[in-house]
Amino acid sequence: MAIDGSKTSQVSASQPPRKINVQKFAEARATELESLHSTISTRLNNDFRSRRNKRRRTTAFNNQVAKKRSRKRPRLVDKSNVSALETEQKEISPLPRRVRRRLELKKNPGSGFVTSGDGTKRLRTHVWHAKRFTMTKRWGFYLPLGLQGRGRGSRAVLRWFKQGVVVHDASYNVAVQLEGPEDSLMATLQMVLVPSPSVQSQGVSSSVLSGTTYGTAMLHHVGGPFSQPIAPVTYMWCPHEKSKEDGNNNCHDVIECNEPCRIGFRSCIRQLWIWIHASAFSEGYDAINCACQKLMIERGITINCFSREGQLAELELIGSKAFQLLQKIVHPVPCILETCWQQQKCSNAKDGDDFQEKNSFTLENEEHVSSCAILSFTIKDPRILPAERTTDFLEPDSILDMQEVEANGHVNLTRTVYENEEVASPSCLKPEGNEILSNNKNLWDASSRIDPPEEDNILCMEKHQQRMDFFRLDDPKTGPPKTSNKVQRKRSCPILLLKNNNEKGSSLGWSVILPLSWTRVFWFFLVSKGAHAIGLREKRWISCEVGLPSFPSDFPDCNAYFALKEIEETASRQNAEQRPLAVRPLRISIPPPWDVVQVALDKLTMRVKEAQNSSGENMVGKNSLKNSSDVTSCRNSFDGIVARTSSMLTDFLNGIHGEHLLLFPQFQNRKSGLIKFMKDKSMMGRGENGITQISYSHKLCYVRVHLRAYKEGVFEEGAVVCAPCLTDISVWTSSSGSIECGLELPDSAVRSYFKEQSSGKWELQVPEDPASREYHRWPVGFVTTGFVRGSKKPIAEAFCEAVLLACLRKEQWNQIPVNRRRKEIYVLVRNLRSSAYRLALATIVLEQREEDVGFL
Repeated sequence: MAIDGSKTSQVSASQPPRKINVQKFAEARATELESLHSTISTRLNNDFRSRRNKRRRTTAFNNQVAKKRSRKRPRLVDKSNVSALETEQKEISPLPRRVRRRLELKKNPGSGFVTSGDGTKRLRTHVWHAKRFTMTKRWGFYLPLGLQGRGRGSRAVLRWFKQGVVVHDASYNVAVQLEGPEDSLMATLQMVLVPSPSVQSQGVSSSVLSGTTYGTAMLHHVGGPFSQPIAPVTYMWCPHEKSKEDGNNNCHDVIECNEPCRIGFRSCIRQLWIWIHASAFSEGYDAINCACQKLMIERGITINCFSREGQLAELELIGSKAFQLLQKIVHPVPCILETCWQQQKCSNAKDGDDFQEKNSFTLENEEHVSSCAILSFTIKDPRILPAERTTDFLEPDSILDMQEVEANGHVNLTRTVYENEEVASPSCLKPEGNEILSNNKNLWDASSRIDPPEEDNILCMEKHQQRMDFFRLDDPKTGPPKTSNKVQRKRSCPILLLKNNNEKGSSLGWSVILPLSWTRVFWFFLVSKGAHAIGLREKRWISCEVGLPSFPSDFPDCNAYFALKEIEETASRQNAEQRPLAVRPLRISIPPPWDVVQVALDKLTMRVKEAQNSSGENMVGKNSLKNSSDVTSCRNSFDGIVARTSSMLTDFLNGIHGEHLLLFPQFQNRKSGLIKFMKDKSMMGRGENGITQISYSHKLCYVRVHLRAYKEGVFEEGAVVCAPCLTDISVWTSSSGSIECGLELPDSAVRSYFKEQSSGKWELQVPEDPASREYHRWPVGFVTTGFVRGSKKPIAEAFCEAVLLACLRKEQWNQIPVNRRRKEIYVLVRNLRSSAYRLALATIVLEQREEDVGFL
């Protein structure tokens, strides 16, 4: 037994040879190979030829075609008169354009976009998108408009969104960085942002100012909330460093940065990012710079305002499985939490189990991450990760054992931090002195240059060497390759993760902010792990599905909206001109003529007394708003304001003395407050005398509404929203009513409802025939985003005038019994190329939430 044990130990101690002689290996197993050959020959009847149905005729063996193609005809050159140097230069031909373009697009500089011949910028993922998407030139970029085809496929995109994850390269968004004293930066934001950060709640303002969450607002020109809006923006603060003198080792105080933690930081130098869409970047940057210049003159301080274009990229992950996809590439080891855990571990004399229970922080559950959170990481190159991610993003000294990996495949960070002090990536160093927050300073430092990722060929050679080491086929004298600190920096990347939420508060997805040179590395990895790429069209479908506006399509009060509509109008006109006259579609107004709503409001003021005397008559429909003239001139502009906060709508109502109008942006409990007020019989006195006191000297005020079809109908972009009569509502809502007997315009009235003049302006025409006037309904707004085909609960985005909506609600509540009232408002929607009106339910967004500044 002892002899057998010694033999076993000797055999186990012996190692297999590092090299194998194939000839000796075959001679030693000749009998096995011969038996295998005989078995196969018996099955094939000694016929080893390939089957005829498996043969393919190819010309790969014949290179005559290639030779003929590359052969050039000899040129008749008088060599006696041409020097040898000129002959040599003529024989050397330049590389083909295809090869030169491929080499140019493969370049990965540290900063800046690659530009085409006309100066149009290309994304770092341009080559990947150009092969699969319809590309368009917008806002100075070549952007993916949508998947190849006829613009369909919304059903599949919604399925990817609900059951998987989609990815969009939003690197065309640009960040404007501000550097200066904290109080001065806050004053700058108050000058240009609506809602202002000062009007937010204490908890939200503290978390945003500390840099743990981000805020969204509407960027305006300097001049108050009623000034010209520019674009919706996202702003975030760089986390400030906490000094030793505070003597507070509580991790939550560092992360949340409560009010006591900010004492003494009002005059400290802070950094701020304001992300602006590419279509409004020039206008937005000028407005921010103007506010900074004005503040510097008033206070005598210095504020640096500069663009980070060409340095930062943004990838948007949208869908229910976005968090699971992030777990495959990012292991959450934020340096801020690592530092807090290390300090608390050293200061608190507690058991390891108690520390792990009370201070555990992992990203294995998305519910633990707060709304609009900002998470900082420094991760390793995802290309060098193993197939089964067991030791992702950890240093060799802190690699976990296979038994320590959880069953779901995610590493428990708390256990890692508790057992190993040196965790995370090469750039997350131990803090010294007061360097509490040292995470991702490279992203915030515009002067620091982040190394681009390692070349693919170098990584392939290393993987090949690892395989050779695994099979022990390498030279034993040559050891493993040594990596320097510079190589380690090239294989680690600082990133920021932003959690995005929809209007109901649930998670919508994540935004990844990373250096521009690392875009392609993460893009290819995300796509290979199951993310479906989408373009601008598909992104707009998803935003409409979740009820969020999409910029600039759903922001008619911005200049970027009319610039986009001008491009669409030009494309629509060119497409129509290519068709014969017999099959050309009806020409419609792009953008919609918003000024026709002013006509309806003017008629309301003229007929308000007559409408009050005749009880039950429609104040906005029927004959109460007949036009005295047959033609009303309209301008293709948006001469009004859009209320995006409850306070802004309340200020507008107070300014026109419309406090008694049936608009409810001020309820504390928005879900039950409106329903309780609607069921109250004593509310009938509200608004009786309020309409006569309204002052119409102000601009029109629009609010965003969600439109749902009452029974059936498809609402397209640009459709007109009209005021219904009570008879229209009764026909659709009655149990005996039939949809076939709904309201419908004559064919002649469809073409003359809006008529284009030679100057390019559109006019609203009221029919002269009394029979045709009976079918005329006055517009109160327009649809900016239509239904998404394939959606189970389709929603359309529209903007309607607030006073007209309040009048419609009052009229409908007066005539409808209390038990049948609805918080939605009945409206009629008609597509501009259709003659049929469809009944819809309009929900005012500001009555559902306090702010309407979220966007996708």
